[in-house]
Amino acid sequence: MAPRSVPTARRLRIGIELRRLRERAGMTAAQAARSLGTTQAQVSNIEANRFGVSAERVRTLANIYGCTDEPFVDALANMAADRTRGWWEEYRDTLPPRLLDLAELEHHATALRVTQVINIPGLLQTPEHARALFREAVPALRPHEIEFRISHRIKRQAIFHREQPPLYTAIVHEAALRMQFGGREVARTQLEHLTEASEQTNINVRVIPFNGTSFPTTGHAVDYFHGPVAALDTVEVDTAHGSELVDAAGQLEKYRLVLDRMEAVALKPAASRDLIHHIAQDI
Repeated sequence: MAPRSVPTARRLRIGIELRRLRERAGMTAAQAARSLGTTQAQVSNIEANRFGVSAERVRTLANIYGCTDEPFVDALANMAADRTRGWWEEYRDTLPPRLLDLAELEHHATALRVTQVINIPGLLQTPEHARALFREAVPALRPHEIEFRISHRIKRQAIFHREQPPLYTAIVHEAALRMQFGGREVARTQLEHLTEASEQTNINVRVIPFNGTSFPTTGHAVDYFHGPVAALDTVEVDTAHGSELVDAAGQLEKYRLVLDRMEAVALKPAASRDLIHHIAQDI
């Protein structure tokens, strides 16, 4: 079997979880290989996702490691069995891999929670708003690169149009609503779009107003992707040097708490919608 040239974040996660199971069991890669009847190199390749791993082998390894969490093993095996190439693969040679990982994580998430301070969340942006943001990118993007990013961003929004769309909660600071990226008309249209989106039953927009008394975050954008089981959740954090994916149990617990606290200080959905509408009228 040929090695994988560009494994996706979701495929890499399978190997990461198998390594964690082995380490929790107190087994070395060599010991695991002997129990599996293969070589240490093969176990290392599986954990690094240099080669694909079957659902059957995932279950065998989980059994060797003494994992009795059946829902977790089932979810991990289902991930291994899913070899479907998503629409985002058409952008493989034109966009950074992290953007493809983002689309894949959104596609498979059972629910999403995001927080933004300065920008409207990407899944709720209009093409004109997105274009204004991409024009300010550092380093500068060429015109065709901007168009590729806009096309990719709009296609990501298709998750809202599925027969059973995921629940999406966006916690947005009032500052993001008042930024006029692209000018007044673009900003007004964006807010009107956000208001309409917030009326969908599966989209929950919560605004943290300027007069809030608490702000339980550092200001980084956070995307929380709920997996089929909590142990397979993933968080994407935007930093000054780019986005970072985190999935360790302690990190997931931290970001769940951060998002819970942010929701607690945000306006309720109806009040948030009223504030968005009011700001749009004032522009």
